[in-house]
Amino acid sequence: MDDQYNFYNLNQENSGQTETPGQTENSERMENPAQTENSGRMENPGRTENSDQGSSDHSAYNGAYSRERFEYYGQEDPNSIFYEKQRTPHRKKREKKKIKFPKWVQAACLGLVLGVAACAAFQTGNLIANRLIGNSGVRETARNQSAAVSNAQLTRTSSTVMSDVSEIVKNAMPSVVSITNLSVQEVQGFFGGGIQREIESCGSGIIVGQNEKELLIVTNNHVVEGSKTLTVTFIDEESVEANIKGTDATRDLAVVAVPVDSVKDSTKDQISVANLGNSDELQVGEPAIAIGNALGYGQSVTTGIISATHRDLEGFDSELIQTDAAINPGNSGGALLNANGDVIGINTVKVNADAVEGMGYAIPITDASEVITTLMNRETRTKVAEDERGYIGIRGVDVTEDSAALYQMPTGVYISEIIEGGAAEKAGLSRGSIITGLEGLSIDGMESLQGQLEYYRAGETIELTVQIPGNDGNYQEKEVSVTLQEGD
Repeated sequence: MDDQYNFYNLNQENSGQTETPGQTENSERMENPAQTENSGRMENPGRTENSDQGSSDHSAYNGAYSRERFEYYGQEDPNSIFYEKQRTPHRKKREKKKIKFPKWVQAACLGLVLGVAACAAFQTGNLIANRLIGNSGVRETARNQSAAVSNAQLTRTSSTVMSDVSEIVKNAMPSVVSITNLSVQEVQGFFGGGIQREIESCGSGIIVGQNEKELLIVTNNHVVEGSKTLTVTFIDEESVEANIKGTDATRDLAVVAVPVDSVKDSTKDQISVANLGNSDELQVGEPAIAIGNALGYGQSVTTGIISATHRDLEGFDSELIQTDAAINPGNSGGALLNANGDVIGINTVKVNADAVEGMGYAIPITDASEVITTLMNRETRTKVAEDERGYIGIRGVDVTEDSAALYQMPTGVYISEIIEGGAAEKAGLSRGSIITGLEGLSIDGMESLQGQLEYYRAGETIELTVQIPGNDGNYQEKEVSVTLQEGD
């Protein structure tokens, strides 16, 4: 009992727990006190009949303790009274308790082992294949990656170049002008009825040519339409009056002529003729730069991309370029440039709606080049006094695009009445015919026809393009010479 008491104190000091050791052949036997039924402790079994060993692995003092803990303390503490006892030979080897893992843990471990095995097999196969057939696949992948990096670098370089358009604008701005149109329009009066009032509007233009007498500027027809006087302002803020050389209403194009003699030498040193590009080579997504007289404040620059090509828009005979570069009122007639600074389009219109943003349109310069050349080669005419103007002698109605599509008719001026004794009757024109051109310029309505006649005096002969209806309902085109007469 003394030994048991001492063992208990020893283990309390080291671990806070106790064990009951077995007895060896030469040691004094220690008894384990009996346990009552309700004490919650386990009884310590006695020794086997022929064994010199102590009790089994479990004792019951403050819980179950193994002989392993006893041996550990015996070895660590040479002063322990059991240090010699643990060295006793012939002790029974301690049985190892088997730990049983749950089935899901076993399954996970099995999966892990199989995965490692499969990975090893795959890597081994790759190693063998590379040794047998070489590293061509690896080299090809490296080349592809190198190409991807090179392309990325090129893209970044292009973006860097386009992030600063100042040099492009510096070279292109001298060829862009501002145009101010002072026109007389009829507006509704306060007490009803119509009154005439002078209206000033603004737009832009591009210098596209020069001859001995004139600077030639292309713009939109709607920029110069109905003008009483036109004023062109250059990059140095110098302004001069200009004349309309010719217009094409169906393509919304016009050419304006500025007398060279009216331009200062200092201005001539700063202006230049624009470089015209090829709009047929445009790619969707490439950079676009718009220059124009936005809101009449003077030249300004916006940038974007080519959003689309070959866009059909009501009111235009040709397809248009779509861009998200800002096209504001006053930009009409201005330049749309590519990254090289070449003119690829003539800004003409934007979609103006609350639900729409970034949809502007330009006339492709390649499509417009033929019309521009025709207008540039025309004789420059000035408007004549109203009492000197010549008249055709008809009453007409506009054939709009909607009417033309509905009734299968060409757009232009439908002759609803021939004035008796007038120029049209003498030229052989008949009711029901449609005037579609004058001196090679397109006519899309009465307004454009009257606008062209403002440059011709009574007695002058003009060439009209007329669509004459046939018996089968189809129209035949015919050129008719008409000698203009004075109005009544």
